[in-house]
Amino acid sequence: MNLTIKHLSYFVALAETGSFGGAAAKVHVTQPALSLQIKDMEARIGTALVERLPRDIRLTRAGQEVLTRARVILAQMRDLEAAVRLSEGLRGQLSLGVIPTIAPYLLPRALTRIKAANLDLELRVREAQTADLLAAVAQGRLDAAVIALPFELDGLVAEPLFTDRFLLAGSRARIDSLQGTSAPMRPTDLPPDALLLLDEGHCLADQALEVCGLKRARASVDLGASSLGTLCGMVGQGYGLTFVPEIALKAEQAASPEMAVLRFPTPEPARTIALVRRASTEGKSWFTDLAALIAEAGTTQIGLARADVPQQARA
Repeated sequence: MNLTIKHLSYFVALAETGSFGGAAAKVHVTQPALSLQIKDMEARIGTALVERLPRDIRLTRAGQEVLTRARVILAQMRDLEAAVRLSEGLRGQLSLGVIPTIAPYLLPRALTRIKAANLDLELRVREAQTADLLAAVAQGRLDAAVIALPFELDGLVAEPLFTDRFLLAGSRARIDSLQGTSAPMRPTDLPPDALLLLDEGHCLADQALEVCGLKRARASVDLGASSLGTLCGMVGQGYGLTFVPEIALKAEQAASPEMAVLRFPTPEPARTIALVRRASTEGKSWFTDLAALIAEAGTTQIGLARADVPQQARA
């Protein structure tokens, strides 16, 4: 049969895009060239893998089986390539993913440290939501990713980096009124119709809902903003309340000076920031070295927030 990595890569691209044109663009070849490779692949296997429809394609039962195995083979190939690239530690080429509620606040400090410690490292960074990053790590398209736990990690392992606590943010008048209440404000005390959160797919929104004892389906919670910066600007102008992670505080206060924050009483709601990789890459020094550099950068950034908004003493 003698299938090639090119066959498998083109076929997976076709399955994921659902069209020959989309797949050709994804793998940077012409549509006729990709179509020819798929036909050659079917001839070598001896059965049809794709149903060619007027507007799209569908995989046959054989195609579904091939897709499952092709993804595993390609992931193993990428894992092999990564093992060779990073066999001498944190040098060579490395692909790192970071979630959007961490990337703009952590990366400037982290990249400075990484560059200073590893002049021979060529780092490629991708910003995306958690589910997309974990899929890319599992499939070998990324070497590692910075995410917020808890999250389901199938076939991956996580190295905790630091704890990122949530602050309540709103306009100065609104925060002053909440600080003036007799009992300390807890997340479960917040009125749902006053909360503004990130839209579908952002883990920060899910975590905020969880600590408030709310569900995403509740229509009284506004789940429409696409960025943390947008939320901070809105609440600073008096449009509700939101959660700001400590790591974002300095940057968002500079961008939205009208925004004020208060710290919840202990135990404070928080998320654990972690670096994840495939389990098959364990034991490599590049991962522990990278985790240490990112943890140092994150801890420094969060220290600034805790200096500005000190934690409350336990009762």
